[in-house]
Amino acid sequence: MLPSRGSVFGAHLRSAATVSVQIVAVSAALWILAWVVGEAWVIILPVALAVVVCTVLWPPVRWMRSKGVPPAAAALLMLLVAIGVIVGMIAAVAPAIVEQSTELAEQATAGVVQVRDWLGGPPLNISEAQLDSAVTAINDQLNSSSSQIASGVFTGVGAATSALVTLFTTIVVLFFLLKDGPRFIPWLRRSVGHPGARHLAEVLARIWDTLGGFIRTQALVSLVDAVLIGVGLVILGVPLAYALAIITFIGGFVPIVGAFVAGGLAVLIALVANGPINALLVLGVIIAVQQLEGNVLQPWLQSKSMKLHAVIVLLAVTLGASTFGVIGAFLAVPVAAAVAVIIRYYDEQVAEMAGENIGPEPPPE
Repeated sequence: MLPSRGSVFGAHLRSAATVSVQIVAVSAALWILAWVVGEAWVIILPVALAVVVCTVLWPPVRWMRSKGVPPAAAALLMLLVAIGVIVGMIAAVAPAIVEQSTELAEQATAGVVQVRDWLGGPPLNISEAQLDSAVTAINDQLNSSSSQIASGVFTGVGAATSALVTLFTTIVVLFFLLKDGPRFIPWLRRSVGHPGARHLAEVLARIWDTLGGFIRTQALVSLVDAVLIGVGLVILGVPLAYALAIITFIGGFVPIVGAFVAGGLAVLIALVANGPINALLVLGVIIAVQQLEGNVLQPWLQSKSMKLHAVIVLLAVTLGASTFGVIGAFLAVPVAAAVAVIIRYYDEQVAEMAGENIGPEPPPE
């Protein structure tokens, strides 16, 4: 006997109610998790940065350990090498920035004078008195906001102090990850126990491989961008070309957003120093290099390392930047890649439990 319409509607309503309660429960759990992450961000941030950097430094540390170097000595040596490379890069570009900053400031002042002359001429014909009145109004507004500016200065000092604390904590955590990293997985296996230990170890191993692939991919793509754009800036005679190339390399580790910011800075300096024609040429070079990166390098390399669609990358960077600023934008893609690894592993387990064939398709007969 077939069920009545009322019983069918009732069954559907009960199913919808059950799913709705499950969605609310999961949403509440995610909200609590986000709150915990926000409250513990001061601890989570240095650990996350240390893990990402550790994926880069671990291969040479592992090689040294295989040659008989003690774990602590290998970790300390590699850490000192990494710090030396970063300090060397800063030392290489700092003199050029200091040397050319005065010239850029003078050129910027000359540009302001040109703009003032242009505003006073046709077709705007703004009088000198009107310009002086506008400048006076801006000064009055700045003076009236002095307390807010001072508060912002103290906030900046506090942020700088927090950044130093985070940097120191990251270095310490990184050292212990390099020194004692291989002990963590066995410890987790013992702590979690059967049957979760096997799944946890497999997921962590896949996440580690994915993070390493992400860093290597971004380093290669960023290096190509920095070299090509740096050569273009040198040929076009843009000041601070070497410094801008290094900024481009660093900005490449924040996908999409970093390249946009670094390119905009290069165009701005070219505009101030060499004029609009030179700035347009610089813009053309940057667009050409970024098209090569976006259409050739990144799709080919990232499809192998992370298997993330460009839309997912953009949304992850946007969410990370809006939530945690520049650091959030930097960590957004690794976090998204780690989440994707977890989802794929879960899908594999569900398919195995359901008896589905998740292996490669058999060749046609």
